[in-house]
Amino acid sequence: MVLITALTDPDRTPTSYRLAWLASDADSAPVGSAFLRMFTAPGQDHLGELEVTVHPDSRRTGIGSRLLDAATTAAKAERRRSLVVQVEADSAGDKFLAARDFRVVLTLTYARLPMAEVDLDALTELTGRPHPGYRLETWQGTVPDDLAESFAASRKAMDDMPMDDADYGPETWDVDRVRAAAERIAKRGNHLHTVVAIDVNDGSIAGFSELVVPGDHRGDAQHYGTGVLPEHRGHGLARWMKAESIRRAKLDYPELSGLLTDTADSNTYMRSINDKLGYLPTHRTFMYQLDI
Repeated sequence: MVLITALTDPDRTPTSYRLAWLASDADSAPVGSAFLRMFTAPGQDHLGELEVTVHPDSRRTGIGSRLLDAATTAAKAERRRSLVVQVEADSAGDKFLAARDFRVVLTLTYARLPMAEVDLDALTELTGRPHPGYRLETWQGTVPDDLAESFAASRKAMDDMPMDDADYGPETWDVDRVRAAAERIAKRGNHLHTVVAIDVNDGSIAGFSELVVPGDHRGDAQHYGTGVLPEHRGHGLARWMKAESIRRAKLDYPELSGLLTDTADSNTYMRSINDKLGYLPTHRTFMYQLDI
């Protein structure tokens, strides 16, 4: 006998909250779990993001289906129209979702840049090339007050990021959300590093690239996103900013092993940038979606 128990989850952010369920066997041992993040920001309040895990020894016994049913029922009660879940290609989760009413709506390629292979001199030459009308600026942690409004506005650069058929919706950013996101990273003990390209004509931010470094400065750091506002595209700013992010990581954190990034397969422009900068593909994931 397996018992599914709804749990109270304290994981809340200004733009989402999370529901949770635990599956336990007749001996009260945990054998699976489900987490459902409910987005609340305008433009995404139709969406739930699902994570289902079942212990390998307990798979193919119906536990995953029961956890999925619990999450789907909760999503319907909250009037959500879409559930999304990301799984590694050819994994147990891939096969589980493919056998149900989920459909693949986005494919992502993950890649890694080994820091031992980074050519610092080549990066310095690349980032030192002039980009007329623009300059680079960097900061650690929360955005400086004098750039906060412009930085929040620059997040719109991600609105047209290729998402294929995913019903993800645009994210809404303001200064409070930008600062709250940086504070959450700091509370986890990690370090947020941001590179921006600034339009020298009016001092506004034309694009950004973010990198999160582990608190112990070891292992792999994670790129959180690189984007350029539409009116500033075509000047090579994305590659410029990402190269500077790599250069700063190499200088500031010599014990880092690598940098991780993930890109939609349909985002051929950013994938080309990653290839030119030396990132090597590691694996692919599928985003599945259930229309409810």
